[in-house]
Amino acid sequence: MAALAFKEEDIKKLEWMGVKDSKLLSHERREELFERIREIVHDFRIEVIEPDAIDLSLNSDGTNLNWLEAETSARLVSELNPDKIILDCPSINLEAYKNYFSSRLSEGVKKDAELLVEHKADLNHIVVAAASVVAKVIRDRNVEHLKSEIGIDFGSGYMTDPKTKEFLEKYHKDHPNLFRRSWRSYKNVEVSKSQKKLGEF
Repeated sequence: MAALAFKEEDIKKLEWMGVKDSKLLSHERREELFERIREIVHDFRIEVIEPDAIDLSLNSDGTNLNWLEAETSARLVSELNPDKIILDCPSINLEAYKNYFSSRLSEGVKKDAELLVEHKADLNHIVVAAASVVAKVIRDRNVEHLKSEIGIDFGSGYMTDPKTKEFLEKYHKDHPNLFRRSWRSYKNVEVSKSQKKLGEF
């Protein structure tokens, strides 16, 4: 996750650079923009949430993936001490998410900062788009590092990728630290592996 702070006068530079939602950019363009964003960002916070931390959160009562994201975002934003916050909301229930996020902010930021919460804010606000580029580049670099570390090309890490799907099916027991065990795709593979094929009886 990434939280970026920009001075008002530098936001125009993001437009000149051609920053947009990371999903609309090629890998090469994201890498290029990442370096240029680094040159003008005023302050930032980055946090990589490991699979076991996500599982622990999801196994706790009263929390879910959205709340974990809100708590992490609030902590990162509070450290930046901004006067305006534009938050990308993963849920369509904006009011509930906004209230939960606000309750996790530091008192000073909650009191003084203007807060705007939008679903798909990375499409409408260039500073959020810049944060999405930074987060995506860091994620992709981490994925490449993991592939190099274990010596297996498991693709992008998304289940729409055939390489990732095959890796999950073949190696979910060998590399359990790479997966969220609460992930539906992981659970489905575990169930399918535990069920005997008809020919095994």
